[in-house]
Amino acid sequence: MNLSYIINELGEERENYFGAIAPPIIQTSNFQVRRVDELKKLFEDEYSGYLYSRGQNPTVNILRKKLAALDQAEDCLVFNSGASAIFAAVLANTRSGDHIISVDKPYSSVQSIFDNTLSRFGVETTYVDGSRLENFEKARRPNSRFVYLESPNSWSFAIQDISGVAAFAKRHGITTMIDNSYCTPLYQQPITLGIDLCMQTATKYIGGHSDTLGGILTGSKERIKKIFDSEFLATGSGIQPFNAWLLVRGLRTLESRMVRITESSWKVLDYLKKHPFVERVLFPLDIDFPQYALAKKQMKNACGLISFYVRAVSREQIVKFCEGMKHIMMAVSWGGHESLILPRCTYIENIQFDAANPDHRMLRLYVGLENPDYIMEDLEQSFRLSF
Repeated sequence: MNLSYIINELGEERENYFGAIAPPIIQTSNFQVRRVDELKKLFEDEYSGYLYSRGQNPTVNILRKKLAALDQAEDCLVFNSGASAIFAAVLANTRSGDHIISVDKPYSSVQSIFDNTLSRFGVETTYVDGSRLENFEKARRPNSRFVYLESPNSWSFAIQDISGVAAFAKRHGITTMIDNSYCTPLYQQPITLGIDLCMQTATKYIGGHSDTLGGILTGSKERIKKIFDSEFLATGSGIQPFNAWLLVRGLRTLESRMVRITESSWKVLDYLKKHPFVERVLFPLDIDFPQYALAKKQMKNACGLISFYVRAVSREQIVKFCEGMKHIMMAVSWGGHESLILPRCTYIENIQFDAANPDHRMLRLYVGLENPDYIMEDLEQSFRLSF
């Protein structure tokens, strides 16, 4: 399906809302039903139509159709955050006594779900180095029911062989899920590689303006309906119509923003690789990246996030560097219009800093929509101030 058609036309029945170019925000809690038997059908299967906006909503459904098509998936659910999407997907596909295989060092909320929530109900998780396919087989147990991937993740950009893991899981009847937030459907489509459920945080590139939260889950109609009927409706974690409208608006410029950010990322990457105060740079499609060949095989491109290690001798030096930025802001998340910096040493005290530990000297830069020279000039002045 053509990308321009998906972004600008799919799901938008403009004849139903006065020919308006922008779709309306159907800001309603419930919907009128004229016939008792129609109401009966909706009570029996809320997935089939409009009853209550906790379940189905016309504005949200425009977004769902577009996102499913972008992922080349049959269907989609949109949640109020990425964490909600992950929680619903995991909960729908595990039960007491099951075993989960997860990549090591997953997103903090995911690790909390596995270690603090599901563990209370007898669900165990084994964390593996996902860079080696055989580690998934070694971790498998007779009760393994779920595999969780992040490829690439958002710090070290560790990558898994997506089609390889999907094939392994299918052989053993295990459900697979991936966080595809880094790539978006424009740069990677895990469903086409055999993954069952694909998640991304719409908060980031889909929204693109740092003004709304959202979580996307795509997969087969059967899998999506299963989640809708139980975890989605029961927890009430669906996105609100206005937030969905903001994400539709964000989609309009997704391709052009990704192109701009990609071009800028390569320029900033080259600058950092040559900088005397930078020891090493991580970027999935950089020729020096440890998993470059696999990244090149399954990713169409890479952009935005760049991790790098500075030649710092103290935590104070890194603090001075981050706080010395005039334009690049220090904040979590990424994918918006603004460039951001995030130091890994946030989690330690000054006295704990160990210059021999690369993680203590690691920073993550998000390259936003500003002119790349503007970004590099800000980095340079802060380097001169701090090193």
